Amino acid sequence: MKKNNKSLTDSIVNWIEYRLPIFSFIKHSADYRVPKNLNYAWNFGSLAGIALLLQIVTGLFLAMQYTPHVKMAFDSVENIMRNVNYGWLLRYTHAVGASMFFASIYIHIGRGLYYGSYKSPREMVWFFGIFIFVATMATAFMGYVLPWGQMSYWGANVITNLFSAVPFIGDDIVVWLWGGFSVDNPTLNRFFALHFLLPFVIVGLVIIHIVALHVHGSNNPTGVEIKSKKDSIPFHPYYTVKDFFGFGIFFMIYFYFVFFKPNVLGHPDNYIEANPLVTPAHIVPEWYFLPFYAILRSIPDKLGGVIAMFGAILILFALSWLDSCKVKSANYRPLFRIFTYLFFINFLILGYLGGEVAEEPYITFSQISTIWYFVHLLVILPLLAKFEKVKKLPNSISES
Repeated sequence: MKKNNKSLTDSIVNWIEYRLPIFSFIKHSADYRVPKNLNYAWNFGSLAGIALLLQIVTGLFLAMQYTPHVKMAFDSVENIMRNVNYGWLLRYTHAVGASMFFASIYIHIGRGLYYGSYKSPREMVWFFGIFIFVATMATAFMGYVLPWGQMSYWGANVITNLFSAVPFIGDDIVVWLWGGFSVDNPTLNRFFALHFLLPFVIVGLVIIHIVALHVHGSNNPTGVEIKSKKDSIPFHPYYTVKDFFGFGIFFMIYFYFVFFKPNVLGHPDNYIEANPLVTPAHIVPEWYFLPFYAILRSIPDKLGGVIAMFGAILILFALSWLDSCKVKSANYRPLFRIFTYLFFINFLILGYLGGEVAEEPYITFSQISTIWYFVHLLVILPLLAKFEKVKKLPNSISES
């Protein structure tokens, strides 16, 4: 009887496998070999994936109760919080999840910058990572508008008005974004539709990102490529265990904010219903936009500020060519390591300045930090690639 059951199971598996090779894919994932020296900085890719999944699931249930209409959006959010069973938990998990997702992405990108994961042969992995970052920022901005609080409304006004700086067609772009001549119901409807759609686009980009990663495998702290089987170990069980340990820490931090500090990462003005006649004293976006918001405000000219803000993100696509040094890891590049730490500190300073009032001395400090951001990427990295004396690389990962 057992033999017949096993034979039936094998037949079903073989039938599915012939038409959709899902079981061989699972086997490939389990047998996939990775460098044996990966540290916990490599956990943040999987953590970002878990955060994305939670955002999609909680967002789906929130969309069932949300009403995308300017006269009802704010009240529908309050209804979710007060009357829907566990609606408060769904909303706080979704709101805090956005911050956790961005925290994972920023650390993931920082690790890539430090260990040179943008260099050959992983340029496509890096490119699709930046595409994911850009799509995530667009999704988060549109999601921030949906509660229709004061910061939602005025944030939408400020950001969409930036496109008016585009020569000749700027005003037409703004009218097209608004769906009219002001931020109103058509704006909210299209933002809701795009906020619902874009996470699935991000999932597609993540799949391509992972496929590209599997072509040449993961980078590692030495930056030395795998030369033999002894340099690598199977992903499962060694790194699945490591990932699950990371998940445990991640969820403890995540749900600490959900249950004890759910509003600390948001702005209190967003608990006031949107009022087009009352401008908040200080319009400020969510914390994950603040570094780029500081760059935008640091330029006195509107068009210049918009170019600088978008340029600060798009320049990341050129890193593979700006940093032409063959040595990847900062562990073997002493000067590069120092300047990378300074770059990270400067980025945090930009985040702080973006949350402050647009007045002196914050504007001057923002301008200095913006200049340093671009000087690091456009001047320091190419010069270091030419003149820095690097340490000798080990012959293999095992030797290191």
